[in-house]
Amino acid sequence: METAAVRAAFPSPAVPAEDGRTRDRVSGLLLEHGPQSAAELAARLGISPAAVRRHLDGLVAAGRVDERVAPGGRRGRGRPARRFALTDAGRSSFPHAYDDLALTALRFVAEHGGPDAVRAVAEQQLAGLAERCTTAVEAAEAQPGATVDRAQVLAAALTAEGYAATTSAISSGGQLCQHHCPVAHVAAEFPQLCEAETAVISKLVGTHVQRLATIAHGDGICTTHIPAQLTPTSRNKATPARPVPAGSAVAHDAGASTSSTPSIDRERTPA
Repeated sequence: METAAVRAAFPSPAVPAEDGRTRDRVSGLLLEHGPQSAAELAARLGISPAAVRRHLDGLVAAGRVDERVAPGGRRGRGRPARRFALTDAGRSSFPHAYDDLALTALRFVAEHGGPDAVRAVAEQQLAGLAERCTTAVEAAEAQPGATVDRAQVLAAALTAEGYAATTSAISSGGQLCQHHCPVAHVAAEFPQLCEAETAVISKLVGTHVQRLATIAHGDGICTTHIPAQLTPTSRNKATPARPVPAGSAVAHDAGASTSSTPSIDRERTPA
């Protein structure tokens, strides 16, 4: 299922500014007054029901509003009345204090349990994500005759979780890039979240990895380096080995830099 974060990272065609403002007003009325019909919204907005329906159609397509049958309601010649309500994604577009709540909770944990207690909370918070990503990797590997690139499968699984992740190949291995971080504000104060996430990535790709950059610390992208695994023959050579499926997006000759997105070497910091 597509998440709000993924839609933000890979947006749909732009909505005209005036339409955007009207849709925000429609969403605000649904938040304030609950489910309403197009006619009720039109009366509150002072525009025609047809115009309201056009905006409702856009909100439904964006996943911010859904349409439902009003209990016991009828209109016209026996047709059930339709009412519109905000979805969870629609509600999430309004300001919230989740980050503040998380920071307050983790500060309390840190004060009373120390850094190890915060680390335990971080690991527990990521346990569900790790399980779902593991399931995705195992399902890919179970396909008959499949040659699985774990980093690429992991990137797809993380994107489904809202991280907008991609992979790229470099001469020394590969990089997993996360273009969005759902907990960046909290991780800026509690790096145990980033450390626990890095451990999950390492386990899923099957090799030691190194974090080069994080959004939580001001970088544009969270970048994780996945080193190439050397074969016995390549260990005796001066040139790097080709990336293997567990450690890169696509296997290329040393020095190549191609991927599902352009290389982001500019985001890398010294290892």
